[in-house]
Amino acid sequence: MMTQHPSPEACAHALLRRSLLCALGAGMVHSPSWGGSTAASNADPSLLDAACVVPAKAGGGFALTCELARDALQVVRPGRPPLQQRLLPGGIGAVAFDRMATGAIGGPATLVAFSSGSLLNIAQGRFGPHSPSIANWLAAMGVDYGVVAVHQDSPYRTLQDLVSVLKQTPSRIIFGAGGTVGSQDWVKSALLVRAAGGDHRTLRFVSFEGGGDALAALRGRHVDVFAGDAAEILQTRRADSAFRLLAVLSPARLGQALTGIPTASEQGVDVVWPTIRGVYVSAAISKPDFDAWSAAFRDAMASPEYHKLLQKYGLFPFSLTGAALHAYIDKALKEYAQLTDELGLRRWR
Repeated sequence: MMTQHPSPEACAHALLRRSLLCALGAGMVHSPSWGGSTAASNADPSLLDAACVVPAKAGGGFALTCELARDALQVVRPGRPPLQQRLLPGGIGAVAFDRMATGAIGGPATLVAFSSGSLLNIAQGRFGPHSPSIANWLAAMGVDYGVVAVHQDSPYRTLQDLVSVLKQTPSRIIFGAGGTVGSQDWVKSALLVRAAGGDHRTLRFVSFEGGGDALAALRGRHVDVFAGDAAEILQTRRADSAFRLLAVLSPARLGQALTGIPTASEQGVDVVWPTIRGVYVSAAISKPDFDAWSAAFRDAMASPEYHKLLQKYGLFPFSLTGAALHAYIDKALKEYAQLTDELGLRRWR
């Protein structure tokens, strides 16, 4: 078992505490749509005004998840008001999870975006002293995959160019992505260093509050490598050609806008990282309300138009609701806890 240097973890824990305190002190939630439903209790919440919480800054994977949820619901519930998007950054989901747990937000009119990165943080205890059961996992709407990207003017033309440096002196490379030490993007970076034969404990990593800020840093060449997710960078590349993709962290080559990008595995780096994207609600809402939302998302993901929406947002098919989703998440939490131990990371209790 490798021992993780304590100082980055202590800093990360302190940062999370500060984020929680700042967000709570700022009184960020004012709209009634963040709390209980403003309509009659027997009304179908999937037809009423509601908000999707983006638990990070704008421009990353959580934002596109809420945008996908909005567009998908409009297809099958065309008369409903478009799902609003609310930003609640802090700890890459920790503040939103804490507020849901304490009842500061919630009710049937509030959805919250989550990803595999959220589950990894929960497995490590980074979302505070709350059980995963405070969330009722509503829908997994698609799957994203990790990517390794550099600036278009980077000296690293291929993944092997990068690997050769990581193998000898990993500290020469500065990774930048959303989250702190131990987060999903940090783990992807650490797995790359480890697969290259380097020591992931020497990894240099700059943390950002979401993929949008990390990509801005890569554009400005403040970091060398972005180990984020495909959908995040595809949304940016459509209007910005500042980036070069070295690899996708998928089991096979992906199509659509990623056609022609080789996998890490075929370049001799055995790293695969899928990222599911979806939404959850408070476990405190009623069963009829939860069932109504579940039905709406099942209808949306079964609609003929849904595949086009996945393409629009750079995601690939992966649809789960109900018991199947809860079973998937329970299994994922156990696997992430094991990975945390393998990397020598601390699990907060």
